[in-house]
Amino acid sequence: MKIIAVIGAGTMGNGIAHVFAQHHYKVHLIDTNEKALQKALETIEINLDRMVSKEIIAADLKWQTLQNIHTFTDLESGVIPADLVVEAVVENVEIKLNLFKRLGEICKPQTILASNTSSISITKLASAVPYPNRVIGMHFMNPVPLMPLVEVVKAYQTDVETIETIIAITLRVDKTPIESNDFPGFIANRILMPMINEAIEALQNGVAGVTEIDGVMKLGMAHPMGPLQLADFIGLDVCLSILNVLYDGFKNPKYAPNPLLVNMVQAGKLGVKSGEGFYDYSLSRKAEVVSSRFK
Repeated sequence: MKIIAVIGAGTMGNGIAHVFAQHHYKVHLIDTNEKALQKALETIEINLDRMVSKEIIAADLKWQTLQNIHTFTDLESGVIPADLVVEAVVENVEIKLNLFKRLGEICKPQTILASNTSSISITKLASAVPYPNRVIGMHFMNPVPLMPLVEVVKAYQTDVETIETIIAITLRVDKTPIESNDFPGFIANRILMPMINEAIEALQNGVAGVTEIDGVMKLGMAHPMGPLQLADFIGLDVCLSILNVLYDGFKNPKYAPNPLLVNMVQAGKLGVKSGEGFYDYSLSRKAEVVSSRFK
């Protein structure tokens, strides 16, 4: 593999591009929004500077990493030369299906198509392309440069060669691949999202406040971040989307999104990305609990 295309310049996309470029792959970072691409490059440079200051990487590797990333607003120009395409667009099944259909039309038949989806069926995405055996899930964790896990999700159609190739490249970028079969939520979110949903339920029912719920899980369960803070970090809209996939897939009430989560998303309170969720992330009140809404 020489060229890796990453589609989507958001939080996950720029993190994935960063990791591949840091490990000496040529990366084509693709987004229809030029401003999003420039913001992604700025974010990558900031994160690299932080790694240099902490002596995680040498200064010359920072510049090599940045030079390995080339940006594109045109999909075809970015993906046609690629040996691996990783999509990291919005967590919406129709958008992803349309994208995979287009990739199946324009990419080389030998190109591996990977999705960073956190819950959507890889088998369903694979059905949109003429060579479904080359489709696989690569679910990176946020923040991508720091988190060691990649869930490698096998579609029903994925062949052994594709699985082995993706495991090898995951190891090559110093990540740990863990294989999962294609079920709603895979491993990580099938376990994580019901916990977050239950934490929101406990908050809504008045069992305890935000800091108390998060504090119990951090101090009592050794979680580095409480479930409500983690939900803010993931994005409450993303949490809602994943829970809807789980509920639709399993038809089990335990996966039904809590009404408070639904209301917060409808109100635009999405967590860190919007500046407010269960905590306030504005410049004047960094990570302060937004308590009045829950009383």
